Amino acid sequence: MREITVAQAINEALAEEMERNPEVFVIGEDVGKFGGCFGVTAGLIQRFPKQVIDSPISETAIMGLSTGAAYMGMKAVPELMFSDFTSVAADYIVNQATKSRYMAGMQEEGKVCGMVLRVPNGAGIGAAAQHSQCLEALFMNIPGLKILIPSTPADYKGLLKTAIRGSDPVLFYEHKLLYGVKGLVPDGDYTVPICSADVKREGTDVTVIATQMMLHKSLRAAEKLAKEGISVEVVDPRSLKPLDIGTIAKSVEKTGRVVLVNEAPCFGNSVTEIGLEIAEHAFKFMKAAPVRVCGPDTPIPFSPVLEKEWLVDEDDIIAGIRKALG
Repeated sequence: MREITVAQAINEALAEEMERNPEVFVIGEDVGKFGGCFGVTAGLIQRFPKQVIDSPISETAIMGLSTGAAYMGMKAVPELMFSDFTSVAADYIVNQATKSRYMAGMQEEGKVCGMVLRVPNGAGIGAAAQHSQCLEALFMNIPGLKILIPSTPADYKGLLKTAIRGSDPVLFYEHKLLYGVKGLVPDGDYTVPICSADVKREGTDVTVIATQMMLHKSLRAAEKLAKEGISVEVVDPRSLKPLDIGTIAKSVEKTGRVVLVNEAPCFGNSVTEIGLEIAEHAFKFMKAAPVRVCGPDTPIPFSPVLEKEWLVDEDDIIAGIRKALG
């Protein structure tokens, strides 16, 4: 096991998969010579000059080329510089990559569209309202699309490798504040199964389900509450679609209480769907109503002071846990 950052883990996954399969290619704005806006693809173009492509500043072009290549059997790994820009290329995500394979049969039985769209998301770096959002909830209603949202270096690497080896279009969210976070990563080749939630901390009093940066804040909140004798179980979904409701429901069955934590605005949040799934699968074990701890229903401020106020913090999570406990 080695301790590396999330950015290093993603870089390793891309390098290993390009070396393993020459049909894998990375494309995006500044992903080549510049090494990516956040340095994640640094050094890859020197090692794989034919598999790393610097694109024009056109999200539509990136997604159009990637979708076409995926339908021809290649393994496309496009990057959009910010997840907010998925709205620019939404037609390819919503209507083409996810739907055409069920309609036109471009591959045998129309099954293959191996494309992994990497998108940095999240607030906390003062990038303002159009470069800081977590928009995963917008795409959860799209059939044929997988949505991965890991939180640790090991999960980022293992899930990215699994996604690249698959045959489906995948939205792969990378939180900007996590790129520098370190964690233990297994040596050698390994993968993490899609649809496999992970219990990051065992507990008995309440289940906290949290994604990305909120997972790390939830773990710190759980550590603080442990000093008061409150036992918090923290579950990382790792993928939103498909969702491992089995692991989540098992945790709720044990604790009887659940707090759902996500950075995006509360109304219509991705964790709302998780809450409904819990109601369908574990309602009889619930001792109290689910509690959501999410961002406010406003655009993300540019001002560092206001942005800090906007973001969910450990105190918000602790307050949510206390509310669930009554």
